[in-house]
Amino acid sequence: MIAAGQEERFTRKKHDADFPTRAIEYCLKEAGIEPHEIDHVVFYEKPFVKFERILETYLSLAPRGVTQYLKAIPLWLTERLWMGDDIEKRLHTKADVLYAEHHESHAASAFYPSPFDEAAVLTVDGVGEWCTTTFGVGEGSDLRLLSELRFPHSLGLLYSAFTYYTGFKVNSAEYKVMGLAPYGEPKFVDVIYDEVIDVKEDGSLSMNMDYFGYLTGLRMTNSKFDKLMGGPPRKPETRLAQREMDLARSVQVVTEEVILKMANHVHEVTGKKNLCMAGGVALNCVANGRLLREGPFDNLWIQPAAGDAGGAVGAAYAVYYRYLKNDRKANPSDSMKGSYLGSHYSDDEIEQYLKSEGAVYRKIEGEDFLEAVVDRLSDEKVIGWFQGRMEFGPRALGGRSIIGDPRSREMQSVMNLKIKYRESFRPFAPSVLEEHSPEVFDLDSESPYMLIVAPVKEERRIPMTDEEEKLFGIEKLNVARSDLPSITHVDYSARVQTVNAERNGSYYDLIKKFYQKTGCPLIVNTSFNVRGEPIVESPMDAYRCFMRTEMDTLAIGSFILDKADQPEWKEEVDWREEFELD
Repeated sequence: MIAAGQEERFTRKKHDADFPTRAIEYCLKEAGIEPHEIDHVVFYEKPFVKFERILETYLSLAPRGVTQYLKAIPLWLTERLWMGDDIEKRLHTKADVLYAEHHESHAASAFYPSPFDEAAVLTVDGVGEWCTTTFGVGEGSDLRLLSELRFPHSLGLLYSAFTYYTGFKVNSAEYKVMGLAPYGEPKFVDVIYDEVIDVKEDGSLSMNMDYFGYLTGLRMTNSKFDKLMGGPPRKPETRLAQREMDLARSVQVVTEEVILKMANHVHEVTGKKNLCMAGGVALNCVANGRLLREGPFDNLWIQPAAGDAGGAVGAAYAVYYRYLKNDRKANPSDSMKGSYLGSHYSDDEIEQYLKSEGAVYRKIEGEDFLEAVVDRLSDEKVIGWFQGRMEFGPRALGGRSIIGDPRSREMQSVMNLKIKYRESFRPFAPSVLEEHSPEVFDLDSESPYMLIVAPVKEERRIPMTDEEEKLFGIEKLNVARSDLPSITHVDYSARVQTVNAERNGSYYDLIKKFYQKTGCPLIVNTSFNVRGEPIVESPMDAYRCFMRTEMDTLAIGSFILDKADQPEWKEEVDWREEFELD
């Protein structure tokens, strides 16, 4: 693996679905090759098969969905079906254009970069061409998919339906539902099982389509669903009620139970001790944590870019190993390089930009630089950390992160409301020195990609008073649950990133220095962006995010910038309008 990038980071349009021109330019530059030197280009799904599914679905439901049909068909006929021609023209290459199936790409992204010579593979998402779930076996260079679940029956679409119904954005904010779930009670679990889905012992499921609207593409749920769940969907940006919290908890519980059933079946069929996962549902780190604790597999590895972005990784690996028949030897540390596969900037490039903005900065190198950052961290400053290569995937892992002191009782609310401009209920994740993780969390394995939620150890918890026990819903938010309140969620859990010297370099050194000064082996880590904006890519993105928010310090390359020293920041338009924020 040499490079991987997402178009949104370069264009600054979140979830940018345009042709990934900038991401391709970056990857070619990082590899040091020209388009004419490319032998193969591979796309992560098969457009004609996907078009067949869309066409067949609309025809079977006609005349319902005709409006959506009339919108979709011209786009497919003019652009998407001719992906090969588009690739050749835009890349100026005569390379062979190949196609992998959507879930084949997910499966390949899960197994081939994993640290295992052999493993079972499970992929779960909304929908690809026809498949919504698959499982199979990877052995050496060979990868075989053994079984599949087909559209419209989908665990991912079930979760997305509840995402829509609770007032969040589908295919973007499912993680908010996961974060909201601990504030609620599982009051709707029985209703979901009795009326909405039928789940078999092997984890396969069928959905009662009378309650859903996504077949016609108009909305995820319908009026019958509203009646079943006690009212209309929450309007986005309105107040969250206890009902939304209970709905979130209920669909989260069902998701975890279905995943466990699937995993038990996959283990029984394959007999493997290792499991690799990908697909959007594999980003549900609460379910992953439960699977690790209660499931049948000894080891679990999840593709850090488990969603569709990681499909590009899998498609490339599928061609390299399955089509070109190359030999594979698993890297015991995995082949994703900590997911640090994105762009990077030299000190000269960073300084040139800072000078152009009239920024006030100090250049500090080596141990002194880390000392300066740790001094500010321990003084409860919020710091933008821009170092080395950008991460690939949805998680900031110490390349483009906002960091803070986890011992602070105010850090969560400060970061949410003054830095990230996002919902107050959202929890923050810890980055912990791998060797000290067992002292803080009930976690028997590493979690390098922040994809596993684990309980905070009993001895670190703060027992609730009788009065606090009576609190419910969002009232629970301001109760300190442990001696690390900024990273401990209301259910005494945390979404853990374990950090080591080999994988994480200077980020490990920073946390170790913080531990030496404070005795605390972890820090708060959240992505370097504000709500509605992609994670920062360039020094310009980082400085603008720093100046637009109430962040205290920017640590970028070898440079330290303190907010109090900076010139006044002015913009011609309100940036919140640009990102559709209140």
